[in-house]
Amino acid sequence: MRSPAAAVRADAPLPGHAASPAPWRRAGPWLASAAAGLAQAASIAWPWGGQPLWWLQVLSLALLARVLVAAPGGRRAAALGWLFATAWLAGTFWWLFISMHTYGGLAAPLAVLAVLGLAAFLGSYYAVAAGCFRALAPVNRALAAIVFAAFWLLAELARGIWWTGFPWGAGGYAHVDGPLAVLARSVGVYGIGFAAAALAMGIALLRRADARRRGVWVLATVALLAWAALTAQRHCAVELCHTAIEPPRTLSLALLQGNIPQDEKFQPGSGVPLALRWYADQLDAATASLVVAPETAIPLLPQQLMPGYLEGITARYATGRQAALIGIPLGNGELGYTNSVLGFASGQRAPYRYDKHHLVPFGEFIPPFFRWFTELMNIPLGDFNRGAVGQPSFDWQGERIAPNICYEDLFGEELGARFADASTAPTVMVNLSNIGWFGDSLAIDQHLAISRMRTLEFERPMVRATNTGATAVIDHRGRVTHALAPHTRGVLAAEVQGKSGAVTPFAWWVSRWGLWPFWALGLAVAGAAWAARWRRTLRG
Repeated sequence: MRSPAAAVRADAPLPGHAASPAPWRRAGPWLASAAAGLAQAASIAWPWGGQPLWWLQVLSLALLARVLVAAPGGRRAAALGWLFATAWLAGTFWWLFISMHTYGGLAAPLAVLAVLGLAAFLGSYYAVAAGCFRALAPVNRALAAIVFAAFWLLAELARGIWWTGFPWGAGGYAHVDGPLAVLARSVGVYGIGFAAAALAMGIALLRRADARRRGVWVLATVALLAWAALTAQRHCAVELCHTAIEPPRTLSLALLQGNIPQDEKFQPGSGVPLALRWYADQLDAATASLVVAPETAIPLLPQQLMPGYLEGITARYATGRQAALIGIPLGNGELGYTNSVLGFASGQRAPYRYDKHHLVPFGEFIPPFFRWFTELMNIPLGDFNRGAVGQPSFDWQGERIAPNICYEDLFGEELGARFADASTAPTVMVNLSNIGWFGDSLAIDQHLAISRMRTLEFERPMVRATNTGATAVIDHRGRVTHALAPHTRGVLAAEVQGKSGAVTPFAWWVSRWGLWPFWALGLAVAGAAWAARWRRTLRG
């Protein structure tokens, strides 16, 4: 069995040949890393259709793994890992350029540098992971796959948590339609990413002779049987057990998609009156049990609205069997401002209120030392107050409806705080967003995949009402059952079946311990790899 180090020796120049390889051979690993990174980005949402491609995610990561195995040392591996991650992340959230340049007025070169700078900074986590793996990789190939997956997991966790976290485009999201999706209810998107990284390294270390090795076939058979068992268990939990425990109940929906142009949305002479008029008309005409208007559907503070506007909505839903959830900013200069959702229904003493917890850097709060950067853009910015984690749900017609705003559904560990008690856990999740900042880009498809992953993790449906898309209904299996065409103005009439009962294993442990078990796993494997390397060094 050849170790990664042996792979390096096999690539050494032959006797009598120049020690320096040809230029094209020197460039090969760098080109392969960059290409693999771009392929990784495409796997999250294929540019020609928007669907996630799980197999492309695994193969692109396997290409990087092969390059790392052949790297002459930890420093070279770190540089190659950084290049892969920078290409991957820039190719994933390139649409930030649209918000900064098209709508923010930032000069195009500066906007490009900002996107590349963010990708390069976040890519440094993966550089450390790649370098540490190359320096500590064990000889045993199975253990090498686990060590690589552990370091990759630590990099993903660092990106998702440090500096407020920005885990957009994590590799696990490519698997919402793939065979690894069965892991979501147990270990979530980070666990899927760990499994995919181990699989990728396993593929990278395969040799032709393995086709004749009994151990390889035994391992493949065991993995296949484990996957079949998990699939059967998930089918029982999602289909049979839910049906046996609770009868189906349906809530009719009207999801409003205003498609207010982003460059007019906050303009008092165009977008503001258009939004106020259109949403008021739809809220008044709706007949569904639950009406949902997107994030900042009402783009003004209550005290800025014309007299009677909000009172009219309150009166409209004060009687009868209809309710509404509406995105609106709240607050004042003395108490501060919040990006919020108000809920209106009969029998209320006061409207239900949800305040966004996970704020967007540079949009809803300005990080220290970066005010100079925000002043370069013409975007309505503010330092908003944070809502609490695990806020109460909106109770309506037997459903516990849990709102989240914008990219809050990217943080499953925070949504999971509501699942600590199964008797009060949400039965329906609702996302209110405005992706109009990013134009007609793959951000819409990527965000839809994120919401689908949350439904797989918690086995609760997700209802999405957005300004420009994707306005949709996702069932508890992660399937999109209803959707409105993006960049159109309209109302999506749909139904959703709420789910209650026992929570998933992922919901149970993440509501109690957050992501600490993953940190413990990654650090334990990394520590074991370092200890093994230290023992090998002592033995000479």
